[in-house]
This record gives sequence, C-alpha cells and structure tokens, in this order.
Amino acid sequence: MGRFEGFIGVDFWTALFVLLNTLAIFFVAKKYLFKPVHKLISDRQNEIDGMYQKAEACKKEAEEQLDELSKRLEKAQSESDRIVSEAVKRAEKRESDILSRAKSEAQGVLEKARLDAEREKKQALSDAKSEISSLALSIAEKVVQREVNEEDNLRLADSFIDRLGEGK
Repeated sequence: MGRFEGFIGVDFWTALFVLLNTLAIFFVAKKYLFKPVHKLISDRQNEIDGMYQKAEACKKEAEEQLDELSKRLEKAQSESDRIVSEAVKRAEKRESDILSRAKSEAQGVLEKARLDAEREKKQALSDAKSEISSLALSIAEKVVQREVNEEDNLRLADSFIDRLGEGK
C-alpha cells in the first residue's frame, strides 16, 4: 500500500509546481488568448450594432419615402379629381352650347318653314286668284258676249276676289 499512497498522495513541491504552471498558463492565455478573443467578440458586437443602426436608418428612410409616396399619391388623386371635375364642367358647358345651338337651329328651321308656308300660301292665293280671274273672265265674256281687255280683266278679278274675301 505504500506504493499506492505514493501514487495518490500529494507532494507539496508537485502541488506548488502545478499551481505555478496553472498560473503561468492563465496569464499567458489572458495576454495572448483572452484579450484577442475579447477584442474579436467586441469587434463583432460593434459590427452587429452597426448593422442594427443601418437597418434602423434604412427603416426610417423607407418610412419617410412611404410617407412621401402616400402624399404624392394623395396629391395625384386630388389632381385627377380636379381634372375629372374640370372635364365634366367642360362637357356640361359643351352640352349646353350644343343644346342652345340646336334650339337656335331648330328655331331657324321652324321660322324658315313658317316663311316657306306663308310664301306657298301667298303663291297658292296668287294661283287661285289667277285661276279665278280666268274663270271670271270666261264667265264675263259669256255674259257680256264680248271680249274683255286686260285692264277690265284685272279690275273684274280684283272685285270678285274682294267680294269673296268679304264673304268669309
């Protein structure tokens, strides 16, 4: 068992040597491993923070652009509403002009038709007067048994027509 105790036993000098080696490894690791690893982690954290800041700035810029675009869209909508309103007003004015022109033309057509009817009435009266004159002249010739000259013919026709007009 002596050997076994020597194998498991703790030797002061060995323990001190292990402790000094552990401290030396710790200080070397701290100087050459912990600081670079810490710097690497810190740099990575700064990079990530920068990415978040850039993302936040991009998000803010996107929101500003969205606001600007919505304002532009609103402005375009109001402009299109104004244009449509003006087009409707122009169309209504044009419709009114066309209707007034059509009414005017219709009045002109009616006036022309009235004048034509009046002229045709006068022409018909003149034709009737002429026929009545001829008829009256024929009757007068037969009654008088002589030929009546043009002046007598006109005088007889006028008196006959006057008497017809009074008979109405």
